[in-house]
Formats: sequence, C-alpha cells, structure tokens
Amino acid sequence: MNVADSYVLITAAYNEGKFIEGTIASVISQELRPARWIIVSDTSTDDTDAIVTKYAAANSFIQLYRLTENHPRNFAAQVHAINAGIGLLQDEQYDFIGNLDADIKFDPSYFRLLLDKFRQNPKLGLGGGAIHDRCSDGGFRNRRTNRVTSVAHAVQLFRRECFMAVGGLYRPLPYGGPDTYAETEARMKGWQVASFPELRVFHHRPTGSAGGMVRSCFRQGRMDFSLGVLPLFEVVKLGSRIREKPYLVGSMARFAGFVYSYLCGEKRAVPDEFITYLRQEQRRRLLGLFRIQ
Repeated sequence: MNVADSYVLITAAYNEGKFIEGTIASVISQELRPARWIIVSDTSTDDTDAIVTKYAAANSFIQLYRLTENHPRNFAAQVHAINAGIGLLQDEQYDFIGNLDADIKFDPSYFRLLLDKFRQNPKLGLGGGAIHDRCSDGGFRNRRTNRVTSVAHAVQLFRRECFMAVGGLYRPLPYGGPDTYAETEARMKGWQVASFPELRVFHHRPTGSAGGMVRSCFRQGRMDFSLGVLPLFEVVKLGSRIREKPYLVGSMARFAGFVYSYLCGEKRAVPDEFITYLRQEQRRRLLGLFRIQ
C-alpha cells in the first residue's frame, strides 16, 4: 500500500454477532485494505468477540479491543467506544481515519474508489458512500435522507489533518448526532464534506417496530434541539419527511421531542459558535429552497 493510501478504521460493536461477520468480510475483500482496524467490543454478551477473534487470527490488521466496565447504554456509549479505539492508534502512521458501523457491507472497490476521491480533491476532509437501507422484502433502498453534502456516521472517513482539526475525537452527545457535529465542525474549519452516491453501502440491520421508531423520532427531536437546529429549519425538514415511515406520526414525534426540550429549558450540548455556524448553513438552505419554489 502506498503511503497516500494508508487508512485506519474503528468499529464500535455491541452484540453485533448477527451482522459483524458480513462487515468483516467486506473489509477483508477490499482491494486496498486498512493498515489497522480496531474493533471495540463494548461489553458484548453474544458471539461478537468470538467472531472478531476468529478473523483477527487470520488477518493481522484486525485487532479486537474489549471494554469490560459496565456503563449506561446511552447514545454517548458508542462514541466513548470509538474514542477508545482511536486512542489505540496514537502511534500509528496513517493518512485517513474512519468510523465503520458493524452492520454494513460494500463492494471490494469501495475504499479504493473513496480514496481516489480524496486524491482528486485536496480540500475534501470528510467523505463516504451513500447508505442503502434494507427493506422488508429483503432488497435495499437508497436512504431518503442521503445528501451529497453530508456523510452518514456509519461510513465517515476523515483526512487525518481534518480529523485533528476537529479535535481528533468524536464528541459524546446525550441524544446522538456526533456525525452532524463532526461534519459541521469540518466545514467550520474550511474542509469540504461529500458523500458519493455511486459508492453504495448496504445497511443490514432491520428497521425497528413502529413503536420503537416513534420513540426514536422523539429522541431525534431532542437531538436536533441539543445541536441548536434552527426551529424553522426543523419544521420544514419534518414536513418533507411525512412520506417516510412512520410517516406523519414520526414527524410529529420528532417535533414533540424538539418542543419538549425547549419547554424543559435544556442546555444545548454544543458551543455557541457551532450553533451560529449551523444556523447560518440552514438559513442558506432555506433561502435556496424558497427561491426554487
């Protein structure tokens, strides 16, 4: 592998025995393999550790790191696990660092083609593929929320200089959203962020039940508030998602979470300068939308 192709990966896994073998197979099959891949088992109680150990024995770039201390299973737990893996890479020489979820698959050319994008654009600081979610019929559908100016947490790959510029770690947030925080920070630091629709990433975890989805939507509303999302932007965004499962109920639940946090007087989880920048971006997007209409 050329120096310019050197990349490392971190995966946080909690009881991912049903899916992680497929993810491992995807990485092992890559035309350009990572220099190291730290898989952090976060107190898993299923066969996750056994699966990773089996593949690590045959592939020296894979390393299992197990967290054993009990802790609340909240939305900051995954970030703490990822950051623990990042800590093991302090002395590693690499040019790119990526987070990889444990329930995805992609083609053998994925990382080769993604690294080509970085080489073609020196200002690209954060890149990744487009998520395709598994449908009830077993097929996959392009995620409606995919945008070419945003990269899903499941496949965020950073140029090392960009990652260091945004702090060198993911920020633990009470209701989630570390990917939004990271990519917004990257743009604040002058880097470009882009996802590439031709690089398809297949998300294998089934969608939850309707009740679980509604609870998730309420939590996402609280996440939006905690990040400082502009209220008008929240309303327009949720209006555009009424056609997505769980449809109107989901949009109402997410807005209810947003309003609930507001009424509770919750403190935002991010710095004021972050909120200012994020809202400037959202105002520009709203203006562009209204001009089109």
